[in-house]
Amino acid sequence: MKKNTKISANTKKRLESTENYINGMFGIHSKINVLRVDVGYTNEFSQEMTIEDLNKDINHMFNNMRSKPTLFDSKIGFLIKREEGETKGPHAHIIFLYNGQETQKGGYLVDEIGKYWNNDITQGRGSYHNCNRNSYKKNGTGIIDHKDTEKRKILLENVTSYLCKDEQNIQSSSDDKINRLFTRGTLPKEKSTRGRPR
Repeated sequence: MKKNTKISANTKKRLESTENYINGMFGIHSKINVLRVDVGYTNEFSQEMTIEDLNKDINHMFNNMRSKPTLFDSKIGFLIKREEGETKGPHAHIIFLYNGQETQKGGYLVDEIGKYWNNDITQGRGSYHNCNRNSYKKNGTGIIDHKDTEKRKILLENVTSYLCKDEQNIQSSSDDKINRLFTRGTLPKEKSTRGRPR
């Protein structure tokens, strides 16, 4: 598969802002547990679902996080890339950033989030893939120490960079629509130093 070396202005802007966001998080937290889960819908329902349906379900999950402290209490950030495939239908790649001082079992936590997506959020219509259980040659998920420059580089170059790229197969993909398909959290105020005992 040929790599497209041309980078749009929008992609470049997202890459730069995401790098600043990730580095800013490491400036606050000594360890970050990086969780990646891909969420979508089962074959039975995927073709009838829309990006709007996906957004509604994602918003539902995020709005419910306070009522699920065992899953989300240590979450400190996130990145979401929404896509629409001919066979998979609407789906999203989500990176959750957790306080690495408070959470260790990334793979287990992703499975619990995936089950929550499948059973509660989508009422049995959903599907998920736990990327933390994949065997990557260059692994940028799991616990990353702020001093681990190599793993932080892999996180930016191999994990978050994919989420920043323009999606080519979205019909009527105006710049505005493409920008709305990618969202991420914001850096907390300076007073938040939770999780960074150095």
